[in-house]
Amino acid sequence: MGATTRALLLSCFHGGGSEVSRRLALRPRYPSMPRRTKGAAVAGGGRRREGGGGDLEAAAGGGSGEEEEEEKVAVFSVSGMTCAACAGSVEKAVKRLPGIHDAAVDVLGGRAQVVFYPAFVSENKITEAIEDVGFEAKLIDEEVMEKNILLCRLHIKGMACKYCTSTVQFVLQASPGVQRASVALATEEAEIRYDRRIVSANQLIQVVEETGFEAILVTTGEDRSRIDLKMDGVLDERSLMIVKSSVQALPGVENIKLDTKLHKVTISYKPEQTGPRDLIEVIKSATSGLVNASIYLEADGRDQHRYVEIKRYRQSFLWSLIFTIPVFLTSMVFMYIPWFKAGLERKVFNMMSTGELLRWILSTPVQFVIGRKFYAGAYKAMCRGSPNMDVLIALGTNTAYFYSVYSVLRAATSANYMSTDFFETSSMLISFILLGKYLEILAKGKTSEAIAKLMDLAPETAILLMYDHEGNVVGEKEIDSRLIQKNDVIKVVPGGKVASDGFVIWGQSHVNESMITGESRPVAKRKGDTVIGGTVNENGVLHVRATFVGSESALAQIVRLVESAQMAKAPVQKFADQISRVFVPLVILFSLLTWLAWFVAGRLHSYPNSWIPPSMDSFQLALQFGISVMVIACPCALGLATPTAVMVATGVGASQGVLIKGGQALESAQKVDCIVFDKTGTLTIGKPVVVDTRLLKNMVLREFYDYAAAAEINSEHPLAKAIVEHAKKLHPEENHIWPEARDFISVTGHGVKAEVSNKSVIVGNKSFMLSSNIDIPPEALEILMEEEEKARTGIIVALDREAVGIISVSDPIKPNAHEVISYLKSMNVESIMVTGDNWGTANAIGKEVGIQKIIAEAKPEQKAEMVKELQLSGRTVAMVGDGINDSPALVSADVGLAIGAGTDVAIEAADIVLMKSNLEDVITAIDLSRKTFFRIRMNYVWALGYNLIGIPIAAGVLFPSSRFRLPPWVAGAAMAASSVSVVCWSLLLRYYKSPKIVSS
Repeated sequence: MGATTRALLLSCFHGGGSEVSRRLALRPRYPSMPRRTKGAAVAGGGRRREGGGGDLEAAAGGGSGEEEEEEKVAVFSVSGMTCAACAGSVEKAVKRLPGIHDAAVDVLGGRAQVVFYPAFVSENKITEAIEDVGFEAKLIDEEVMEKNILLCRLHIKGMACKYCTSTVQFVLQASPGVQRASVALATEEAEIRYDRRIVSANQLIQVVEETGFEAILVTTGEDRSRIDLKMDGVLDERSLMIVKSSVQALPGVENIKLDTKLHKVTISYKPEQTGPRDLIEVIKSATSGLVNASIYLEADGRDQHRYVEIKRYRQSFLWSLIFTIPVFLTSMVFMYIPWFKAGLERKVFNMMSTGELLRWILSTPVQFVIGRKFYAGAYKAMCRGSPNMDVLIALGTNTAYFYSVYSVLRAATSANYMSTDFFETSSMLISFILLGKYLEILAKGKTSEAIAKLMDLAPETAILLMYDHEGNVVGEKEIDSRLIQKNDVIKVVPGGKVASDGFVIWGQSHVNESMITGESRPVAKRKGDTVIGGTVNENGVLHVRATFVGSESALAQIVRLVESAQMAKAPVQKFADQISRVFVPLVILFSLLTWLAWFVAGRLHSYPNSWIPPSMDSFQLALQFGISVMVIACPCALGLATPTAVMVATGVGASQGVLIKGGQALESAQKVDCIVFDKTGTLTIGKPVVVDTRLLKNMVLREFYDYAAAAEINSEHPLAKAIVEHAKKLHPEENHIWPEARDFISVTGHGVKAEVSNKSVIVGNKSFMLSSNIDIPPEALEILMEEEEKARTGIIVALDREAVGIISVSDPIKPNAHEVISYLKSMNVESIMVTGDNWGTANAIGKEVGIQKIIAEAKPEQKAEMVKELQLSGRTVAMVGDGINDSPALVSADVGLAIGAGTDVAIEAADIVLMKSNLEDVITAIDLSRKTFFRIRMNYVWALGYNLIGIPIAAGVLFPSSRFRLPPWVAGAAMAASSVSVVCWSLLLRYYKSPKIVSS
């Protein structure tokens, strides 16, 4: 995956992508491309602590490494660039310089943005490096880099329905300094984009808690890591004070929190300045060995909160059963057994019976102790003026309980009043709701299993190499992989997992990166190559220097992208939000009207009283109907319909190499009826290869390629690389040494000239030969025309000003491209190809893959205009591309799909990233979105249909004709079941299989 090590993002398109911005902005991007942080340029320069080693390569950087270097951003105008290959040459030349944080090139605007450390490299050096590869460069802007906009995540406890999420989101969005806030009920998390100069994460927590909810910080988005350590030993007040002050004094430590009950210390630190092993060592040294620290093994973050919540609901439900089962038996079972009935009907005081007293005693703990959560939730909801599910439950159960208390007390004070109690209604209702919440939380936990599987890719242990001062390996030891620090050297054995992102400093092997990049073929790795944490070493031993650890790793960034996608709301969710705002107040009003209607009907109706149950009067019957309406009409299922499906779909997509950036992209993708494909790198592999050679003069083929390769090896152009790679195959030795090329001249977009073995060598296109006054024989012209008709590029090679041969280079079409286009047609999706290449090549490629509508020789802005024209005609358009020149169209399209191996700009501009770079994943993205929204629609049908049918039945619409009534506890069970069924229906997406495309 060619772009996996880049980190600089360009956000350079406005107005739908038709214009290039005047500034190139840096912002977080595709997560499998780690970004380098401050201080990385001088990593390894300082004194390495014991266990970390410190070989010669680490020391080569010089400097102390203790102080954080100030990054600068410089923008250069670069003239002479004509294609992506030119941009690649400039980028590579700049990145070779010491002290370069990162670089990105905008070929359209003729600009290069470079992030660098001025202590290591100057603007003049960067300018010279660009000019050395054949382009003119000039510094046009420079500034100190600022990182003030952060992304904070909070876990919010106590949210029960859409009213809760709307309230939290509203107060967060209204806070000064908050740019955007989104709150998800399914994950019980809030994601806030804020300016740390105006507001802090602690202030955001305070804002949430003022609304009545509990907020727990997951991450502040700052460039720091956090670790939990368990302390063992002498933990008196003096030792804890020493631990806190010693750790706080370390460079890079930002915050420390002690939990004396759990013997836990939580430390936030900057990973480029310190690490977990340093923290553990300091704790041990500062206390003279009296206190030892180790990784705290208990699950943390959202998992810990979910486990605690699951445990709490399970215990509450089991305790409620202990009291509710006897209440149920005494009211609905034992009354039909003569011996039990006689005992239960025995009068205790006046008309109060033993059964009523027993039910009162047993139901009271359920109502006020086990059910206190609903009281607290209802009180907070009413205080903030947004009644929720807790309000409905509290009203319903309290009405049943306190009417029962009134009835029993009246019977105790009367000699002839026959009481009717509903204690079983309140206790059974609370028990069923607790069961439903328990099952719902279990089901919701399954929606994030994809993230858990991604996180499990990281190995548990790693082999740390230790070095002496001369850079020699003196030992190795196995450590917890969470203890890896920046610049550690990790040994990776055959069959083992790479424990951290980094680069190879010794050894060679093949690494299987399919779990991260989707590329099934193992990738060769040798000294200087980058590796990704979580990938598998196939053969050979590698020594890897860690560069990105903890939250900076590629794996962690992929997880964050999927989490952010799961937080993003789909537009269809607005429908549920609008209904939820007025739902609870309307339900309360309707339940009161129901009670009033039945009460009046019982008193005034001309029907005989036989339709009222003998044990009840009209007031009691009306009360049951009112309570049933109140508890059956919970909007939870409506609120969970969309987010649970989006969560599962984004997780499933990530596991299959399709990164979907939220609900908006998912909803737009299911409407797509037209796809615009770029050609190079999208329909084709994007890497030219030599497919044919035609000699115009009798000579040995290997000798012919020796001259061509010797001239082209100094060029960065993709066609030059193809020629060199093909020439290598003609030599049996692995590292063939090419003849020396002197007086090398490269003419961008045309060809190269050089002196090789006392011969003048010119390699280039037809116009280059003519401008060099080289005659092209008619035979060569015919060959060039034939190659153009075959969608190939003909490159002429001239020796001593005589054309001696033609090399045919082609960009092969991707496997199954024709089958993908055919399958899309069966899905009623039209395919269009838009390319900047010539008409001959475009028509040939289009014919081969089965695309009839073709637009060639299109500039980037013309691609975007083409997309807009299709949209104006009523089409929902997706754009598939991989290059900088595709970015305007990717932004303009309803759905932008970026090929994962493409450029940073294309990936940032896209809504969906195809990590495997396979065309088949275009079908997967569209098919998954369609199946997801089918389930979302069915969720809404079930949630709304349940309320439309359930509320009238609960209100007693069937009672006059059939004597059927829905007891409140049954209504409560149905309400709980509705939420669980919606979540389970969404969970079925976990078994999604992408369509199988049969090769012809």
